[in-house]
Amino acid sequence: MSTGDPERRGFVLPLLLLAGFRSLVDDLHAELARQGHPELRPAHGFVLQAVGVTGTTASDLGHRLGVSKQAAGKTVDRLVTLGYLERADDPADARRKLIRMTEKGVDGLRRSATIFDALRERWVGRLGAERVAALEDDLRAVTPPDSFRLDVPGWFGS
Repeated sequence: MSTGDPERRGFVLPLLLLAGFRSLVDDLHAELARQGHPELRPAHGFVLQAVGVTGTTASDLGHRLGVSKQAAGKTVDRLVTLGYLERADDPADARRKLIRMTEKGVDGLRRSATIFDALRERWVGRLGAERVAALEDDLRAVTPPDSFRLDVPGWFGS
Protein backbone atom coordinates (compact mmCIF):
# COMPACT_ATOMS: atom_id res chain seq x y z
CA MET A 1 0.00 0.00 0.00
CA SER A 2 1.43 3.34 -1.03
CA THR A 3 1.27 6.27 1.37
CA GLY A 4 0.56 8.80 -1.35
CA ASP A 5 3.51 10.86 -0.18
CA PRO A 6 5.83 11.09 -3.24
CA GLU A 7 8.87 11.02 -0.91
CA ARG A 8 7.67 7.70 0.58
CA ARG A 9 6.81 5.79 -2.62
CA GLY A 10 8.12 2.23 -2.78
CA PHE A 11 10.67 2.83 -5.53
CA VAL A 12 12.29 5.68 -3.59
CA LEU A 13 13.70 3.42 -0.87
CA PRO A 14 16.02 1.37 -3.11
CA LEU A 15 17.10 4.56 -4.89
CA LEU A 16 18.00 6.19 -1.56
CA LEU A 17 19.85 3.07 -0.41
CA LEU A 18 21.76 3.00 -3.69
CA ALA A 19 22.50 6.74 -3.44
CA GLY A 20 23.83 6.27 0.10
CA PHE A 21 25.99 3.37 -1.07
CA ARG A 22 27.22 5.37 -4.05
CA SER A 23 28.04 8.36 -1.86
CA LEU A 24 30.12 6.22 0.50
CA VAL A 25 31.90 4.42 -2.33
CA ASP A 26 32.61 7.66 -4.25
CA ASP A 27 34.02 9.27 -1.10
CA LEU A 28 36.08 6.14 -0.41
CA HIS A 29 37.65 6.21 -3.87
CA ALA A 30 38.37 9.93 -3.71
CA GLU A 31 40.27 9.35 -0.46
CA LEU A 32 42.00 6.23 -1.79
CA ALA A 33 43.23 8.32 -4.72
CA ARG A 34 44.62 10.91 -2.31
CA GLN A 35 46.34 8.12 -0.39
CA GLY A 36 48.12 6.69 -3.42
CA HIS A 37 45.57 4.36 -5.02
CA PRO A 38 44.03 6.47 -7.82
CA GLU A 39 43.57 3.50 -10.13
CA LEU A 40 41.30 1.46 -7.83
CA ARG A 41 37.67 1.30 -8.94
CA PRO A 42 34.58 0.08 -7.06
CA ALA A 43 34.53 -3.30 -8.83
CA HIS A 44 38.17 -3.82 -7.84
CA GLY A 45 37.20 -3.85 -4.18
CA PHE A 46 34.86 -6.78 -4.75
CA VAL A 47 37.62 -8.62 -6.60
CA LEU A 48 40.22 -8.01 -3.87
CA GLN A 49 37.74 -9.18 -1.22
CA ALA A 50 36.95 -12.29 -3.27
CA VAL A 51 40.64 -13.11 -3.72
CA GLY A 52 41.14 -12.83 0.03
CA VAL A 53 44.28 -13.37 2.03
CA THR A 54 44.77 -16.97 0.90
CA GLY A 55 44.27 -16.42 -2.83
CA THR A 56 42.01 -18.24 -5.24
CA THR A 57 41.79 -19.56 -8.78
CA ALA A 58 40.20 -17.73 -11.71
CA SER A 59 37.31 -20.21 -11.78
CA ASP A 60 36.60 -19.80 -8.07
CA LEU A 61 36.93 -16.04 -8.39
CA GLY A 62 34.38 -15.93 -11.20
CA HIS A 63 32.01 -18.05 -9.13
CA ARG A 64 32.40 -15.82 -6.05
CA LEU A 65 31.78 -12.69 -8.13
CA GLY A 66 28.91 -14.16 -10.12
CA VAL A 67 30.71 -13.60 -13.43
CA SER A 68 32.33 -15.87 -15.99
CA LYS A 69 35.88 -17.11 -15.57
CA GLN A 70 36.76 -14.98 -18.60
CA ALA A 71 35.26 -11.82 -17.11
CA ALA A 72 37.04 -12.47 -13.82
CA GLY A 73 40.28 -13.09 -15.74
CA LYS A 74 39.97 -9.74 -17.52
CA THR A 75 39.66 -7.88 -14.23
CA VAL A 76 42.52 -9.92 -12.76
CA ASP A 77 44.69 -9.01 -15.76
CA ARG A 78 44.00 -5.34 -15.08
CA LEU A 79 44.75 -5.65 -11.36
CA VAL A 80 47.95 -7.60 -12.11
CA THR A 81 49.03 -4.80 -14.47
CA LEU A 82 48.26 -2.24 -11.76
CA GLY A 83 50.24 -4.25 -9.19
CA TYR A 84 47.34 -5.24 -6.88
CA LEU A 85 47.29 -8.95 -7.75
CA GLU A 86 49.77 -11.56 -8.91
CA ARG A 87 49.53 -15.01 -10.42
CA ALA A 88 51.53 -17.79 -8.79
CA ASP A 89 51.88 -21.56 -9.11
CA ASP A 90 49.51 -23.50 -6.87
CA PRO A 91 51.65 -25.62 -4.55
CA ALA A 92 48.83 -28.18 -4.31
CA ASP A 93 48.36 -28.56 -8.08
CA ALA A 94 51.06 -27.59 -10.59
CA ARG A 95 48.45 -27.33 -13.37
CA ARG A 96 46.66 -24.47 -11.63
CA LYS A 97 47.57 -20.85 -11.06
CA LEU A 98 46.61 -19.02 -7.90
CA ILE A 99 45.62 -15.39 -7.88
CA ARG A 100 46.97 -13.61 -4.82
CA MET A 101 47.03 -10.10 -3.50
CA THR A 102 50.31 -8.22 -3.54
CA GLU A 103 51.38 -5.90 -0.73
CA LYS A 104 49.84 -3.09 -2.76
CA GLY A 105 46.53 -4.96 -2.84
CA VAL A 106 46.63 -5.60 0.90
CA ASP A 107 47.45 -1.92 1.45
CA GLY A 108 44.46 -0.87 -0.66
CA LEU A 109 42.11 -3.09 1.36
CA ARG A 110 43.55 -1.93 4.70
CA ARG A 111 43.19 1.70 3.70
CA SER A 112 39.63 1.04 2.48
CA ALA A 113 38.65 -0.35 5.89
CA THR A 114 40.13 2.65 7.68
CA ILE A 115 38.48 5.10 5.28
CA PHE A 116 35.09 3.38 5.65
CA ASP A 117 35.42 3.78 9.43
CA ALA A 118 36.07 7.50 8.94
CA LEU A 119 33.13 7.81 6.53
CA ARG A 120 30.86 6.11 9.04
CA GLU A 121 32.04 8.63 11.64
CA ARG A 122 31.18 11.42 9.20
CA TRP A 123 27.62 10.05 9.02
CA VAL A 124 27.60 9.89 12.83
CA GLY A 125 28.60 13.55 12.85
CA ARG A 126 25.67 14.46 10.60
CA LEU A 127 22.99 12.10 11.89
CA GLY A 128 24.10 11.16 15.40
CA ALA A 129 25.47 7.87 16.71
CA GLU A 130 22.05 6.57 17.72
CA ARG A 131 20.50 7.14 14.30
CA VAL A 132 23.40 5.53 12.43
CA ALA A 133 23.33 2.54 14.79
CA ALA A 134 19.54 2.31 14.38
CA LEU A 135 19.90 2.45 10.59
CA GLU A 136 22.45 -0.37 10.69
CA ASP A 137 20.25 -2.40 13.05
CA ASP A 138 17.18 -1.82 10.88
CA LEU A 139 19.01 -2.86 7.73
CA ARG A 140 20.23 -6.03 9.49
CA ALA A 141 16.62 -6.76 10.50
CA VAL A 142 15.35 -6.65 6.90
CA THR A 143 18.27 -8.36 5.15
CA PRO A 144 19.27 -12.03 5.34
CA PRO A 145 22.11 -12.82 7.75
CA ASP A 146 24.39 -13.75 4.84
CA SER A 147 23.55 -10.59 2.90
CA PHE A 148 27.17 -9.57 2.32
CA ARG A 149 27.89 -11.22 -0.98
CA LEU A 150 30.63 -10.50 -3.43
CA ASP A 151 28.58 -11.30 -6.52
CA VAL A 152 27.31 -7.74 -6.91
CA PRO A 153 29.26 -7.22 -10.17
CA GLY A 154 27.59 -10.27 -11.69
CA TRP A 155 24.22 -9.39 -10.19
CA PHE A 156 24.28 -5.92 -11.72
CA GLY A 157 25.36 -7.35 -15.04
CA SER A 158 22.73 -10.08 -15.33
